[in-house]
Amino acid sequence: MKAIWNDQILAQSDQTIMVEGNHYFPPDAINKDYFDGSRLHTICPWKGQASYFDVVVDGQVNADAAWYYPAPKPAAAEIADYVAFWRGVVVVP
Repeated sequence: MKAIWNDQILAQSDQTIMVEGNHYFPPDAINKDYFDGSRLHTICPWKGQASYFDVVVDGQVNADAAWYYPAPKPAAAEIADYVAFWRGVVVVP
C-alpha cells in the first residue's frame, strides 16, 4: 500500500493493518520528511487518544492529515504508533 499526497509517497508498506476502513502504516514505513507534529488530539472510545501530524509537501500543508495512537487501549494494541491518513491523502495498492 502507498499513501500519496501532492504526488509524493508519504508512506509505503505491505504490512499495513486495516481498522475501520483505514490502512495503518507501520512507523518505519513513513517518510518522516513530510511530517510535522500537530497539537490536535481526539478520543476514540475503544482505541484511545489519537495524536496527529500535519503533512507538508513542497511547502503546502495538509493540517492534521495523519493520525496515530501512541498509547492505544488494549483492544487496539496492534496499531500502536501505526499511522493512518485522511483529508485528501490517497491510499492505493
